[in-house]
Order: sequence, then structure tokens, then C-alpha cells
Amino acid sequence: MNKPLLAALSSLAIAGLGATPAVAAPHSAKAAAVTVDFAGTVSLSNCSGSVIRFPGSADTDPALVLTNGHCLETGFPDPGEVITGQSSSRTFGLLNSAGTKVATLRANQVVYSTMTDTDVTIYRTTTTYAAIKSSYGISPLTVQDTHPVAGTAIKVVSGYWKRTYSCNIDGFVYRLKEGDWTWKDSVRYTSACDTIGGTSGSPVIDTATGKVVAVNNTGNEDGQQCTVNNPCEVDANGTVTVRQGINYAEETYNIPACFTTGNKLNLSAAGCTLPKP
Repeated sequence: MNKPLLAALSSLAIAGLGATPAVAAPHSAKAAAVTVDFAGTVSLSNCSGSVIRFPGSADTDPALVLTNGHCLETGFPDPGEVITGQSSSRTFGLLNSAGTKVATLRANQVVYSTMTDTDVTIYRTTTTYAAIKSSYGISPLTVQDTHPVAGTAIKVVSGYWKRTYSCNIDGFVYRLKEGDWTWKDSVRYTSACDTIGGTSGSPVIDTATGKVVAVNNTGNEDGQQCTVNNPCEVDANGTVTVRQGINYAEETYNIPACFTTGNKLNLSAAGCTLPKP
């Protein structure tokens, strides 16, 4: 899991060091249709994240922040655990396009957090998208509500390190196992996205649309099989594959269906497939 060493040691004594760099994959020849920069990303105390909205969100809705489940300030959710409506006063450093911190946002609730099937935490902040736009000229990133496509050119944008990684979606993993946790239909990057500790929770952005298609979360560092910091791929037949130096993300297309008017979580909404408490 791509958490910084010191932060991880204080959270279940798990260290998140950098994955081994690998040979860069060729970039898509197609020019990006949008500019992907740091605007709307955030830095957390131990991770990266982003201010997000859904296709149905309104400018007056409370702004949401997306990061990983394993970045939760109260510790890693247990396998099978889903946290909703938990009080929080966590702060986030809001970045502009150049990666400069322009404001501190504050959460008042953990809307949703889990490390089961996926690895996400969504915070509700004390401000709105409209207020952020008015004060700082920064718009949220929109979460794509359709499944990502293999071969798509992407950028992983880390607010913690103020660094971006460019590569492509190499494919999808039936099951990704790391320690006690299992994630479904994970995104596997081509080798150029050699993400490191602190990049956990970074938005994975489609460079053609500027939309969030996944949230960065882990990579196999040492070539071990299915251990912490060494996730393994398991196919539908149970065959295990280890790809040392390769990194992964969790899809986000299934999140918008679980939020209704006012950015309110409704895990019973039609089409919502996120794990329930």
C-alpha cells in the first residue's frame, strides 16, 4: 500500500516504501484533450486525495474528498468492515494547478470507507463546490460513471508529493490480494506509473476527458506473493500471478450510483454495488 513509511509505521506497523521502477511503456500518440494538473487534488497527513463530484452533483452540494480506505485516520478498516457516517475533523491541503497549497479544507464526516472489494474513503467537507470555486478558482474532479477501458492514457496525480505519473491502463485484475484484504476488478498500470509511498489515494485521471477513473492504492515492491506491500493477482480459476514493480488502482465508476441528491450516500439506491455495512 502506497503510504509513507512513518505514517504507516504508526498505523498497524505497516510500511509503504516505493515500488521498484520499471521500464517505461510507450505513451499514446494521441494528444490529451484536456490539461491534467494538480488543481482539485489534496494532500493528507499520510496520503494523497482529490476533491470530487459526481455527474449528478450540484455546485451547492457539500464538497467531497476521495482517498483510500487504508488512508483512514482511525486505522485500516478490517476485512468485511464498512464505515459510514463516522465523525471526522480531518484537514486537507487544497492545491492549485501548479501544486501550490491555497487553502485548508476540513472534513466533518467520513461518509464511506472500506477496504473490502475496493479501497476507498470518501469524506464530506464543511464547504461547497461553489464556495471553493468562488474563493480559489478551483473546480472539483468529476468521477466517471462508466467502466474504464484498457489502453487508456492516464495520469496518477499525487497531492502529497506534488508529482504526476503518466502511463496507460494495462488491464484489469479479477482479484487483487494483499495481506488480509481482497479487491475486485482492480486496475493494473503499465510499468511507467512507478508510484511510491504517499501516492495512496491519488486520483487516476483519463487524460482525454479529465475525469477520475480510479484511485491509486498499491504496488508489488519485493516480489513476494500476496503479502502486505506485495499484492498478487488471482484470476477466476485461482491462478496466482506476481508482478514485482507493477502498481495498481481501484475503480471508482461504481461510486456515483450510491450517491443521491445533495451528495448523500444511499447504499440502497438502484445500481449501487458498493459493499454495505
